[in-house]
Amino acid sequence: MKPYYQDDLVTLYHGDALEVTNWLDADVLVTDPPYGMSYQSGRKKQKPIVGDSTLNVRNNALKMWGNKPALVFGTWKQPRPANVKQLIVWDKRGGAGFSGDLNMPWADITEEIYVLGNGWTGKRRPAIYSVATLPTTNRPNHPTPKPIGLLEQLLEYVPNNSLVADPFAGSGTTLLAAKNLGITAIGIEIDEQYCELTANRLGQEVFDFGVI
Repeated sequence: MKPYYQDDLVTLYHGDALEVTNWLDADVLVTDPPYGMSYQSGRKKQKPIVGDSTLNVRNNALKMWGNKPALVFGTWKQPRPANVKQLIVWDKRGGAGFSGDLNMPWADITEEIYVLGNGWTGKRRPAIYSVATLPTTNRPNHPTPKPIGLLEQLLEYVPNNSLVADPFAGSGTTLLAAKNLGITAIGIEIDEQYCELTANRLGQEVFDFGVI
């Protein structure tokens, strides 16, 4: 299958990760899969996330991945994957405004990151990452972007010379962070609109440190 985008470090394919399976040859999985919540952004003209009606897509992909190391984004509102070894909390620091149930006096400003498998390296640290998101008015056309700075910090714990896979590449956060750090990566994205967005970002001559 011909890549949608390719450079010295990153390869991106347009397709369904459950069918385009060359990402399974990677060493480490770092991904933000559909949460199974039928999420709908409040932004105008923003498409729903493909496969987000249930957790089947996430669970099937993780079953295919097996016991190899993985970092998987998620939410406390849905069941966690099986065999989670560690829970990391992403504290958004209110960067995107308050969210959650407006009838409650506490705002929801965190997401979960599930650590699966073994072989992680790096200096021991608290499992909370405080990284602000950018305002919704300063984002590209994707409903759930993650900050590149957060992904760069997570990728520092990937063993040297690993090939990183993101089968739900979205607008390319994992791939861009990997490229910034000189890590080889492969991504799969089912929505061609997001493939184009990612390819444009990856093709920039300067590093992108923002939220994509």
